[in-house]
Amino acid sequence: MRGIRRIHGIERAGSRTRTNHSVDATDGHSVYAVHGGRSAPHRSIRRDYKTERTTVSKDNLPRGRWTRIMKAASVGARAGVDLLNRSASDAAAQKTAEALGQLRGLATKVGQMASYVDGIVPPSKSEAYEKWMKTLRSQAPQSSWSDIRESLKAELGEYPEHLFSEFDESPVASASIGQVYRATTRSGQAVAVKVQHPGISEAMENDLRSAGFIESTLAKFAGMRKFNSKHILEEMRQRFREELDYGLEAQRQEEFRRLFHEVPEVHIPKVFSEYCSSRVLTTAWAQGRSFDEVCQMAPTQRIAWAETLWHFVYRANLLGGRFNADPHPGNYIFHDDGHITFLDFGCIQPIEAHRTVSARQMHWAARHQNDSLFRDAARILLELRGGRYEERALDYVSACFRPLSESPFHLTRSYVVELVDKMKAMIAEFRTSKDDGYTPLPDGLFFVNRLQFGFYSVLARLDVPVDYGAVEGRFLTDDQVDLSSLD
Repeated sequence: MRGIRRIHGIERAGSRTRTNHSVDATDGHSVYAVHGGRSAPHRSIRRDYKTERTTVSKDNLPRGRWTRIMKAASVGARAGVDLLNRSASDAAAQKTAEALGQLRGLATKVGQMASYVDGIVPPSKSEAYEKWMKTLRSQAPQSSWSDIRESLKAELGEYPEHLFSEFDESPVASASIGQVYRATTRSGQAVAVKVQHPGISEAMENDLRSAGFIESTLAKFAGMRKFNSKHILEEMRQRFREELDYGLEAQRQEEFRRLFHEVPEVHIPKVFSEYCSSRVLTTAWAQGRSFDEVCQMAPTQRIAWAETLWHFVYRANLLGGRFNADPHPGNYIFHDDGHITFLDFGCIQPIEAHRTVSARQMHWAARHQNDSLFRDAARILLELRGGRYEERALDYVSACFRPLSESPFHLTRSYVVELVDKMKAMIAEFRTSKDDGYTPLPDGLFFVNRLQFGFYSVLARLDVPVDYGAVEGRFLTDDQVDLSSLD
């Protein structure tokens, strides 16, 4: 019968699928959006770039350490050749995205970053790679329904048809660590149920072990030991291992809900703890507009969304002492009134209290265009010791704070590329130099770069001038900034 959709637990009639709706989601998502502002049938999924999404069973997922290394090396070599080639890249970009999706884990995360962070892919290739890599945010190969159903039984104690009044067995999204289903609780609440891909924990652990091999090689032969690469790797391992713990993510999501409960522009969905475990996360369903959609809307609307994004990121940094270190575009659901629903609390970087003091000082000084105070606070935060490196580091950080020191500021993609290029130049300059005053990045600050480049790339695509200083003035007041230590 036309219009019948198989929803686990029931069969019900429904309208034919419309193509003017889409669903966006990523691994860390606790809520997923039906774009277009209206509720769509559970299977109403539009893909911007039509691809056949394959199914990967738990037995076919590459999990062995050396198998994954060799496959990743093959993908990297093929992509490297293409990036050096002047010819068209669309087919090569598609193949690279498909291969990264099959690997899942860290490989897919690299592809997700390449889909939106400016400066990673050469400008002549960026359009093709962005087009295909962004499919990894929600359209990566799926785990089979039979594997997922068994995982739900193992984690929650019952099969989904016995736990929910409705459960659509077709996922609305699939990415590097898990995939998401729409369901309805017995009480009638629409929810998003995120389930880890079977076998992904072992695959991710082997990726992290392989990263240790790569780090030691680079440290020995490429001079990277000077940058404290081993310690940075340990920091990365801790964050990525935490992403596999959905119970921890549920706890952090509730912490962010409390931090922003009085901020009307920010919405963080409720967690349904009775349907959660270390490998299953269930939260309220949300709907709104996608990032690609809002980038085409009126400037006044884009300004409002950019203000809300800045408020969310830096209120969490400066007042909450933590930040979401995975700021890619699929983690936001946009609403017409300037409100945003924020998703993905799997990768959270805590900030030590004494560093929060210095960060507040830097933000206050940049906003008040007090360069002397800004540099004093930056020296403390980065533990600088003088010399040529301090000079370069302070110039770089000053460039990063231009949206505040020159507010209102039009943050553009060329500006983000400029920052990335400055960072690359610093690495090249200080990789082998001596007696330059170099100091390794202090503990807990590595993921600031991921936030900086990723978040700024998101704002650059909104492409509007914004008074970021005025936005910060609403939540970071003078009495919250301790300037006494800089006197």
